[in-house]
Order: sequence, then structure tokens, then C-alpha cells
Amino acid sequence: MRRQVLLGAGLFILCQALILFARLLPLWTGHIGRPGPDLALCLLFVWLLRRPDQLAAPMIAGLFLLEDVLLLRPPGLWAAIVLIGSEFARSRENRWRDQPFMIEWLRVSILMGVMMLGYRMVQFLFLLPVPAFGNVLLQYISTVGFYPLVVLAARWLIGLRRISPAEAEMMRYSR
Repeated sequence: MRRQVLLGAGLFILCQALILFARLLPLWTGHIGRPGPDLALCLLFVWLLRRPDQLAAPMIAGLFLLEDVLLLRPPGLWAAIVLIGSEFARSRENRWRDQPFMIEWLRVSILMGVMMLGYRMVQFLFLLPVPAFGNVLLQYISTVGFYPLVVLAARWLIGLRRISPAEAEMMRYSR
């Protein structure tokens, strides 16, 4: 059981590192017309709602702090918001587990929207540079649109599946 958790956490870190590496590559030399989806955020929620035992809060904070630093965002701001959002989702994972996928998609979409809105509000409050609202809205729409594709990719490429009620009970008693 412990080995499976460590392997899952390692695989999550590897996937996040690959996503970050792809974001840092200079694929376009000219002006980028519209922002792409935040695949790291999608993967986080996909993994967290399927295998919450494999993702520790310090690991999530560390990965997103590294992303903040490498993408030249205010250090720690997005990482803190992602950590708050992920812990909110983790605390409700047992209630969301038996719901259909469309309900999960709706809940994650609302949570992502609140997180992006909170990030923008803190930027306004502390007089940080704020990206255009249209770009933020396009990124939100593309992130929400890509969520089902990330779920499918995680299921078919990685084999990530929801934990069963028996596994959840076993996790609860092993803590």
C-alpha cells in the first residue's frame, strides 16, 4: 500500500514536471493569440479526486511554488490559492466520489473559477500587474474544456482510477 502511494506521488511529480517543461519551451516565436489551458491544475484535480492518498499538501505547494518561480508569477500566491482549493476538494472527495462525471466537472469548474477570481482579486488588492480579463476568461474556458480530456488521458495512459469504497475505508483506518 505504501509503495503504491509513493509510486503514484512520483508519477504525479513526473507528469507535473513534463507539463511545466512543455510550458517553458519556446514553441511560438510570435504573438500568442489566446492563452492555453492550465493542464497542471487540471491534472491536480483529476489526481486529487481519484487518488487523494497519493498527494500530500507540501508536495502540491512545492510543485506550484516552483511553477510560480519559473513562470515569473508572484512567488507563492498561486501556490497558496491552489493549495487552499485542493484541500477544499480533498475534504469533499468522499462525498463527490459516487457522483456522475458531469457533477464532478461542474464542481471542479466552479472551484477553478473561484480560484482564478481570488487570484485576480489579490493581484488587484496588492497592485500587482493584472492580465487582461479576456485572456483570463479564455484560459478559464480552455482549462474547463480540457478537464474531461485530462481525465481520459489519466485513465487510459496512466491507469488512474477512482478508489473503491473498500480502499477508502482501508485508507481511513491506516492513518
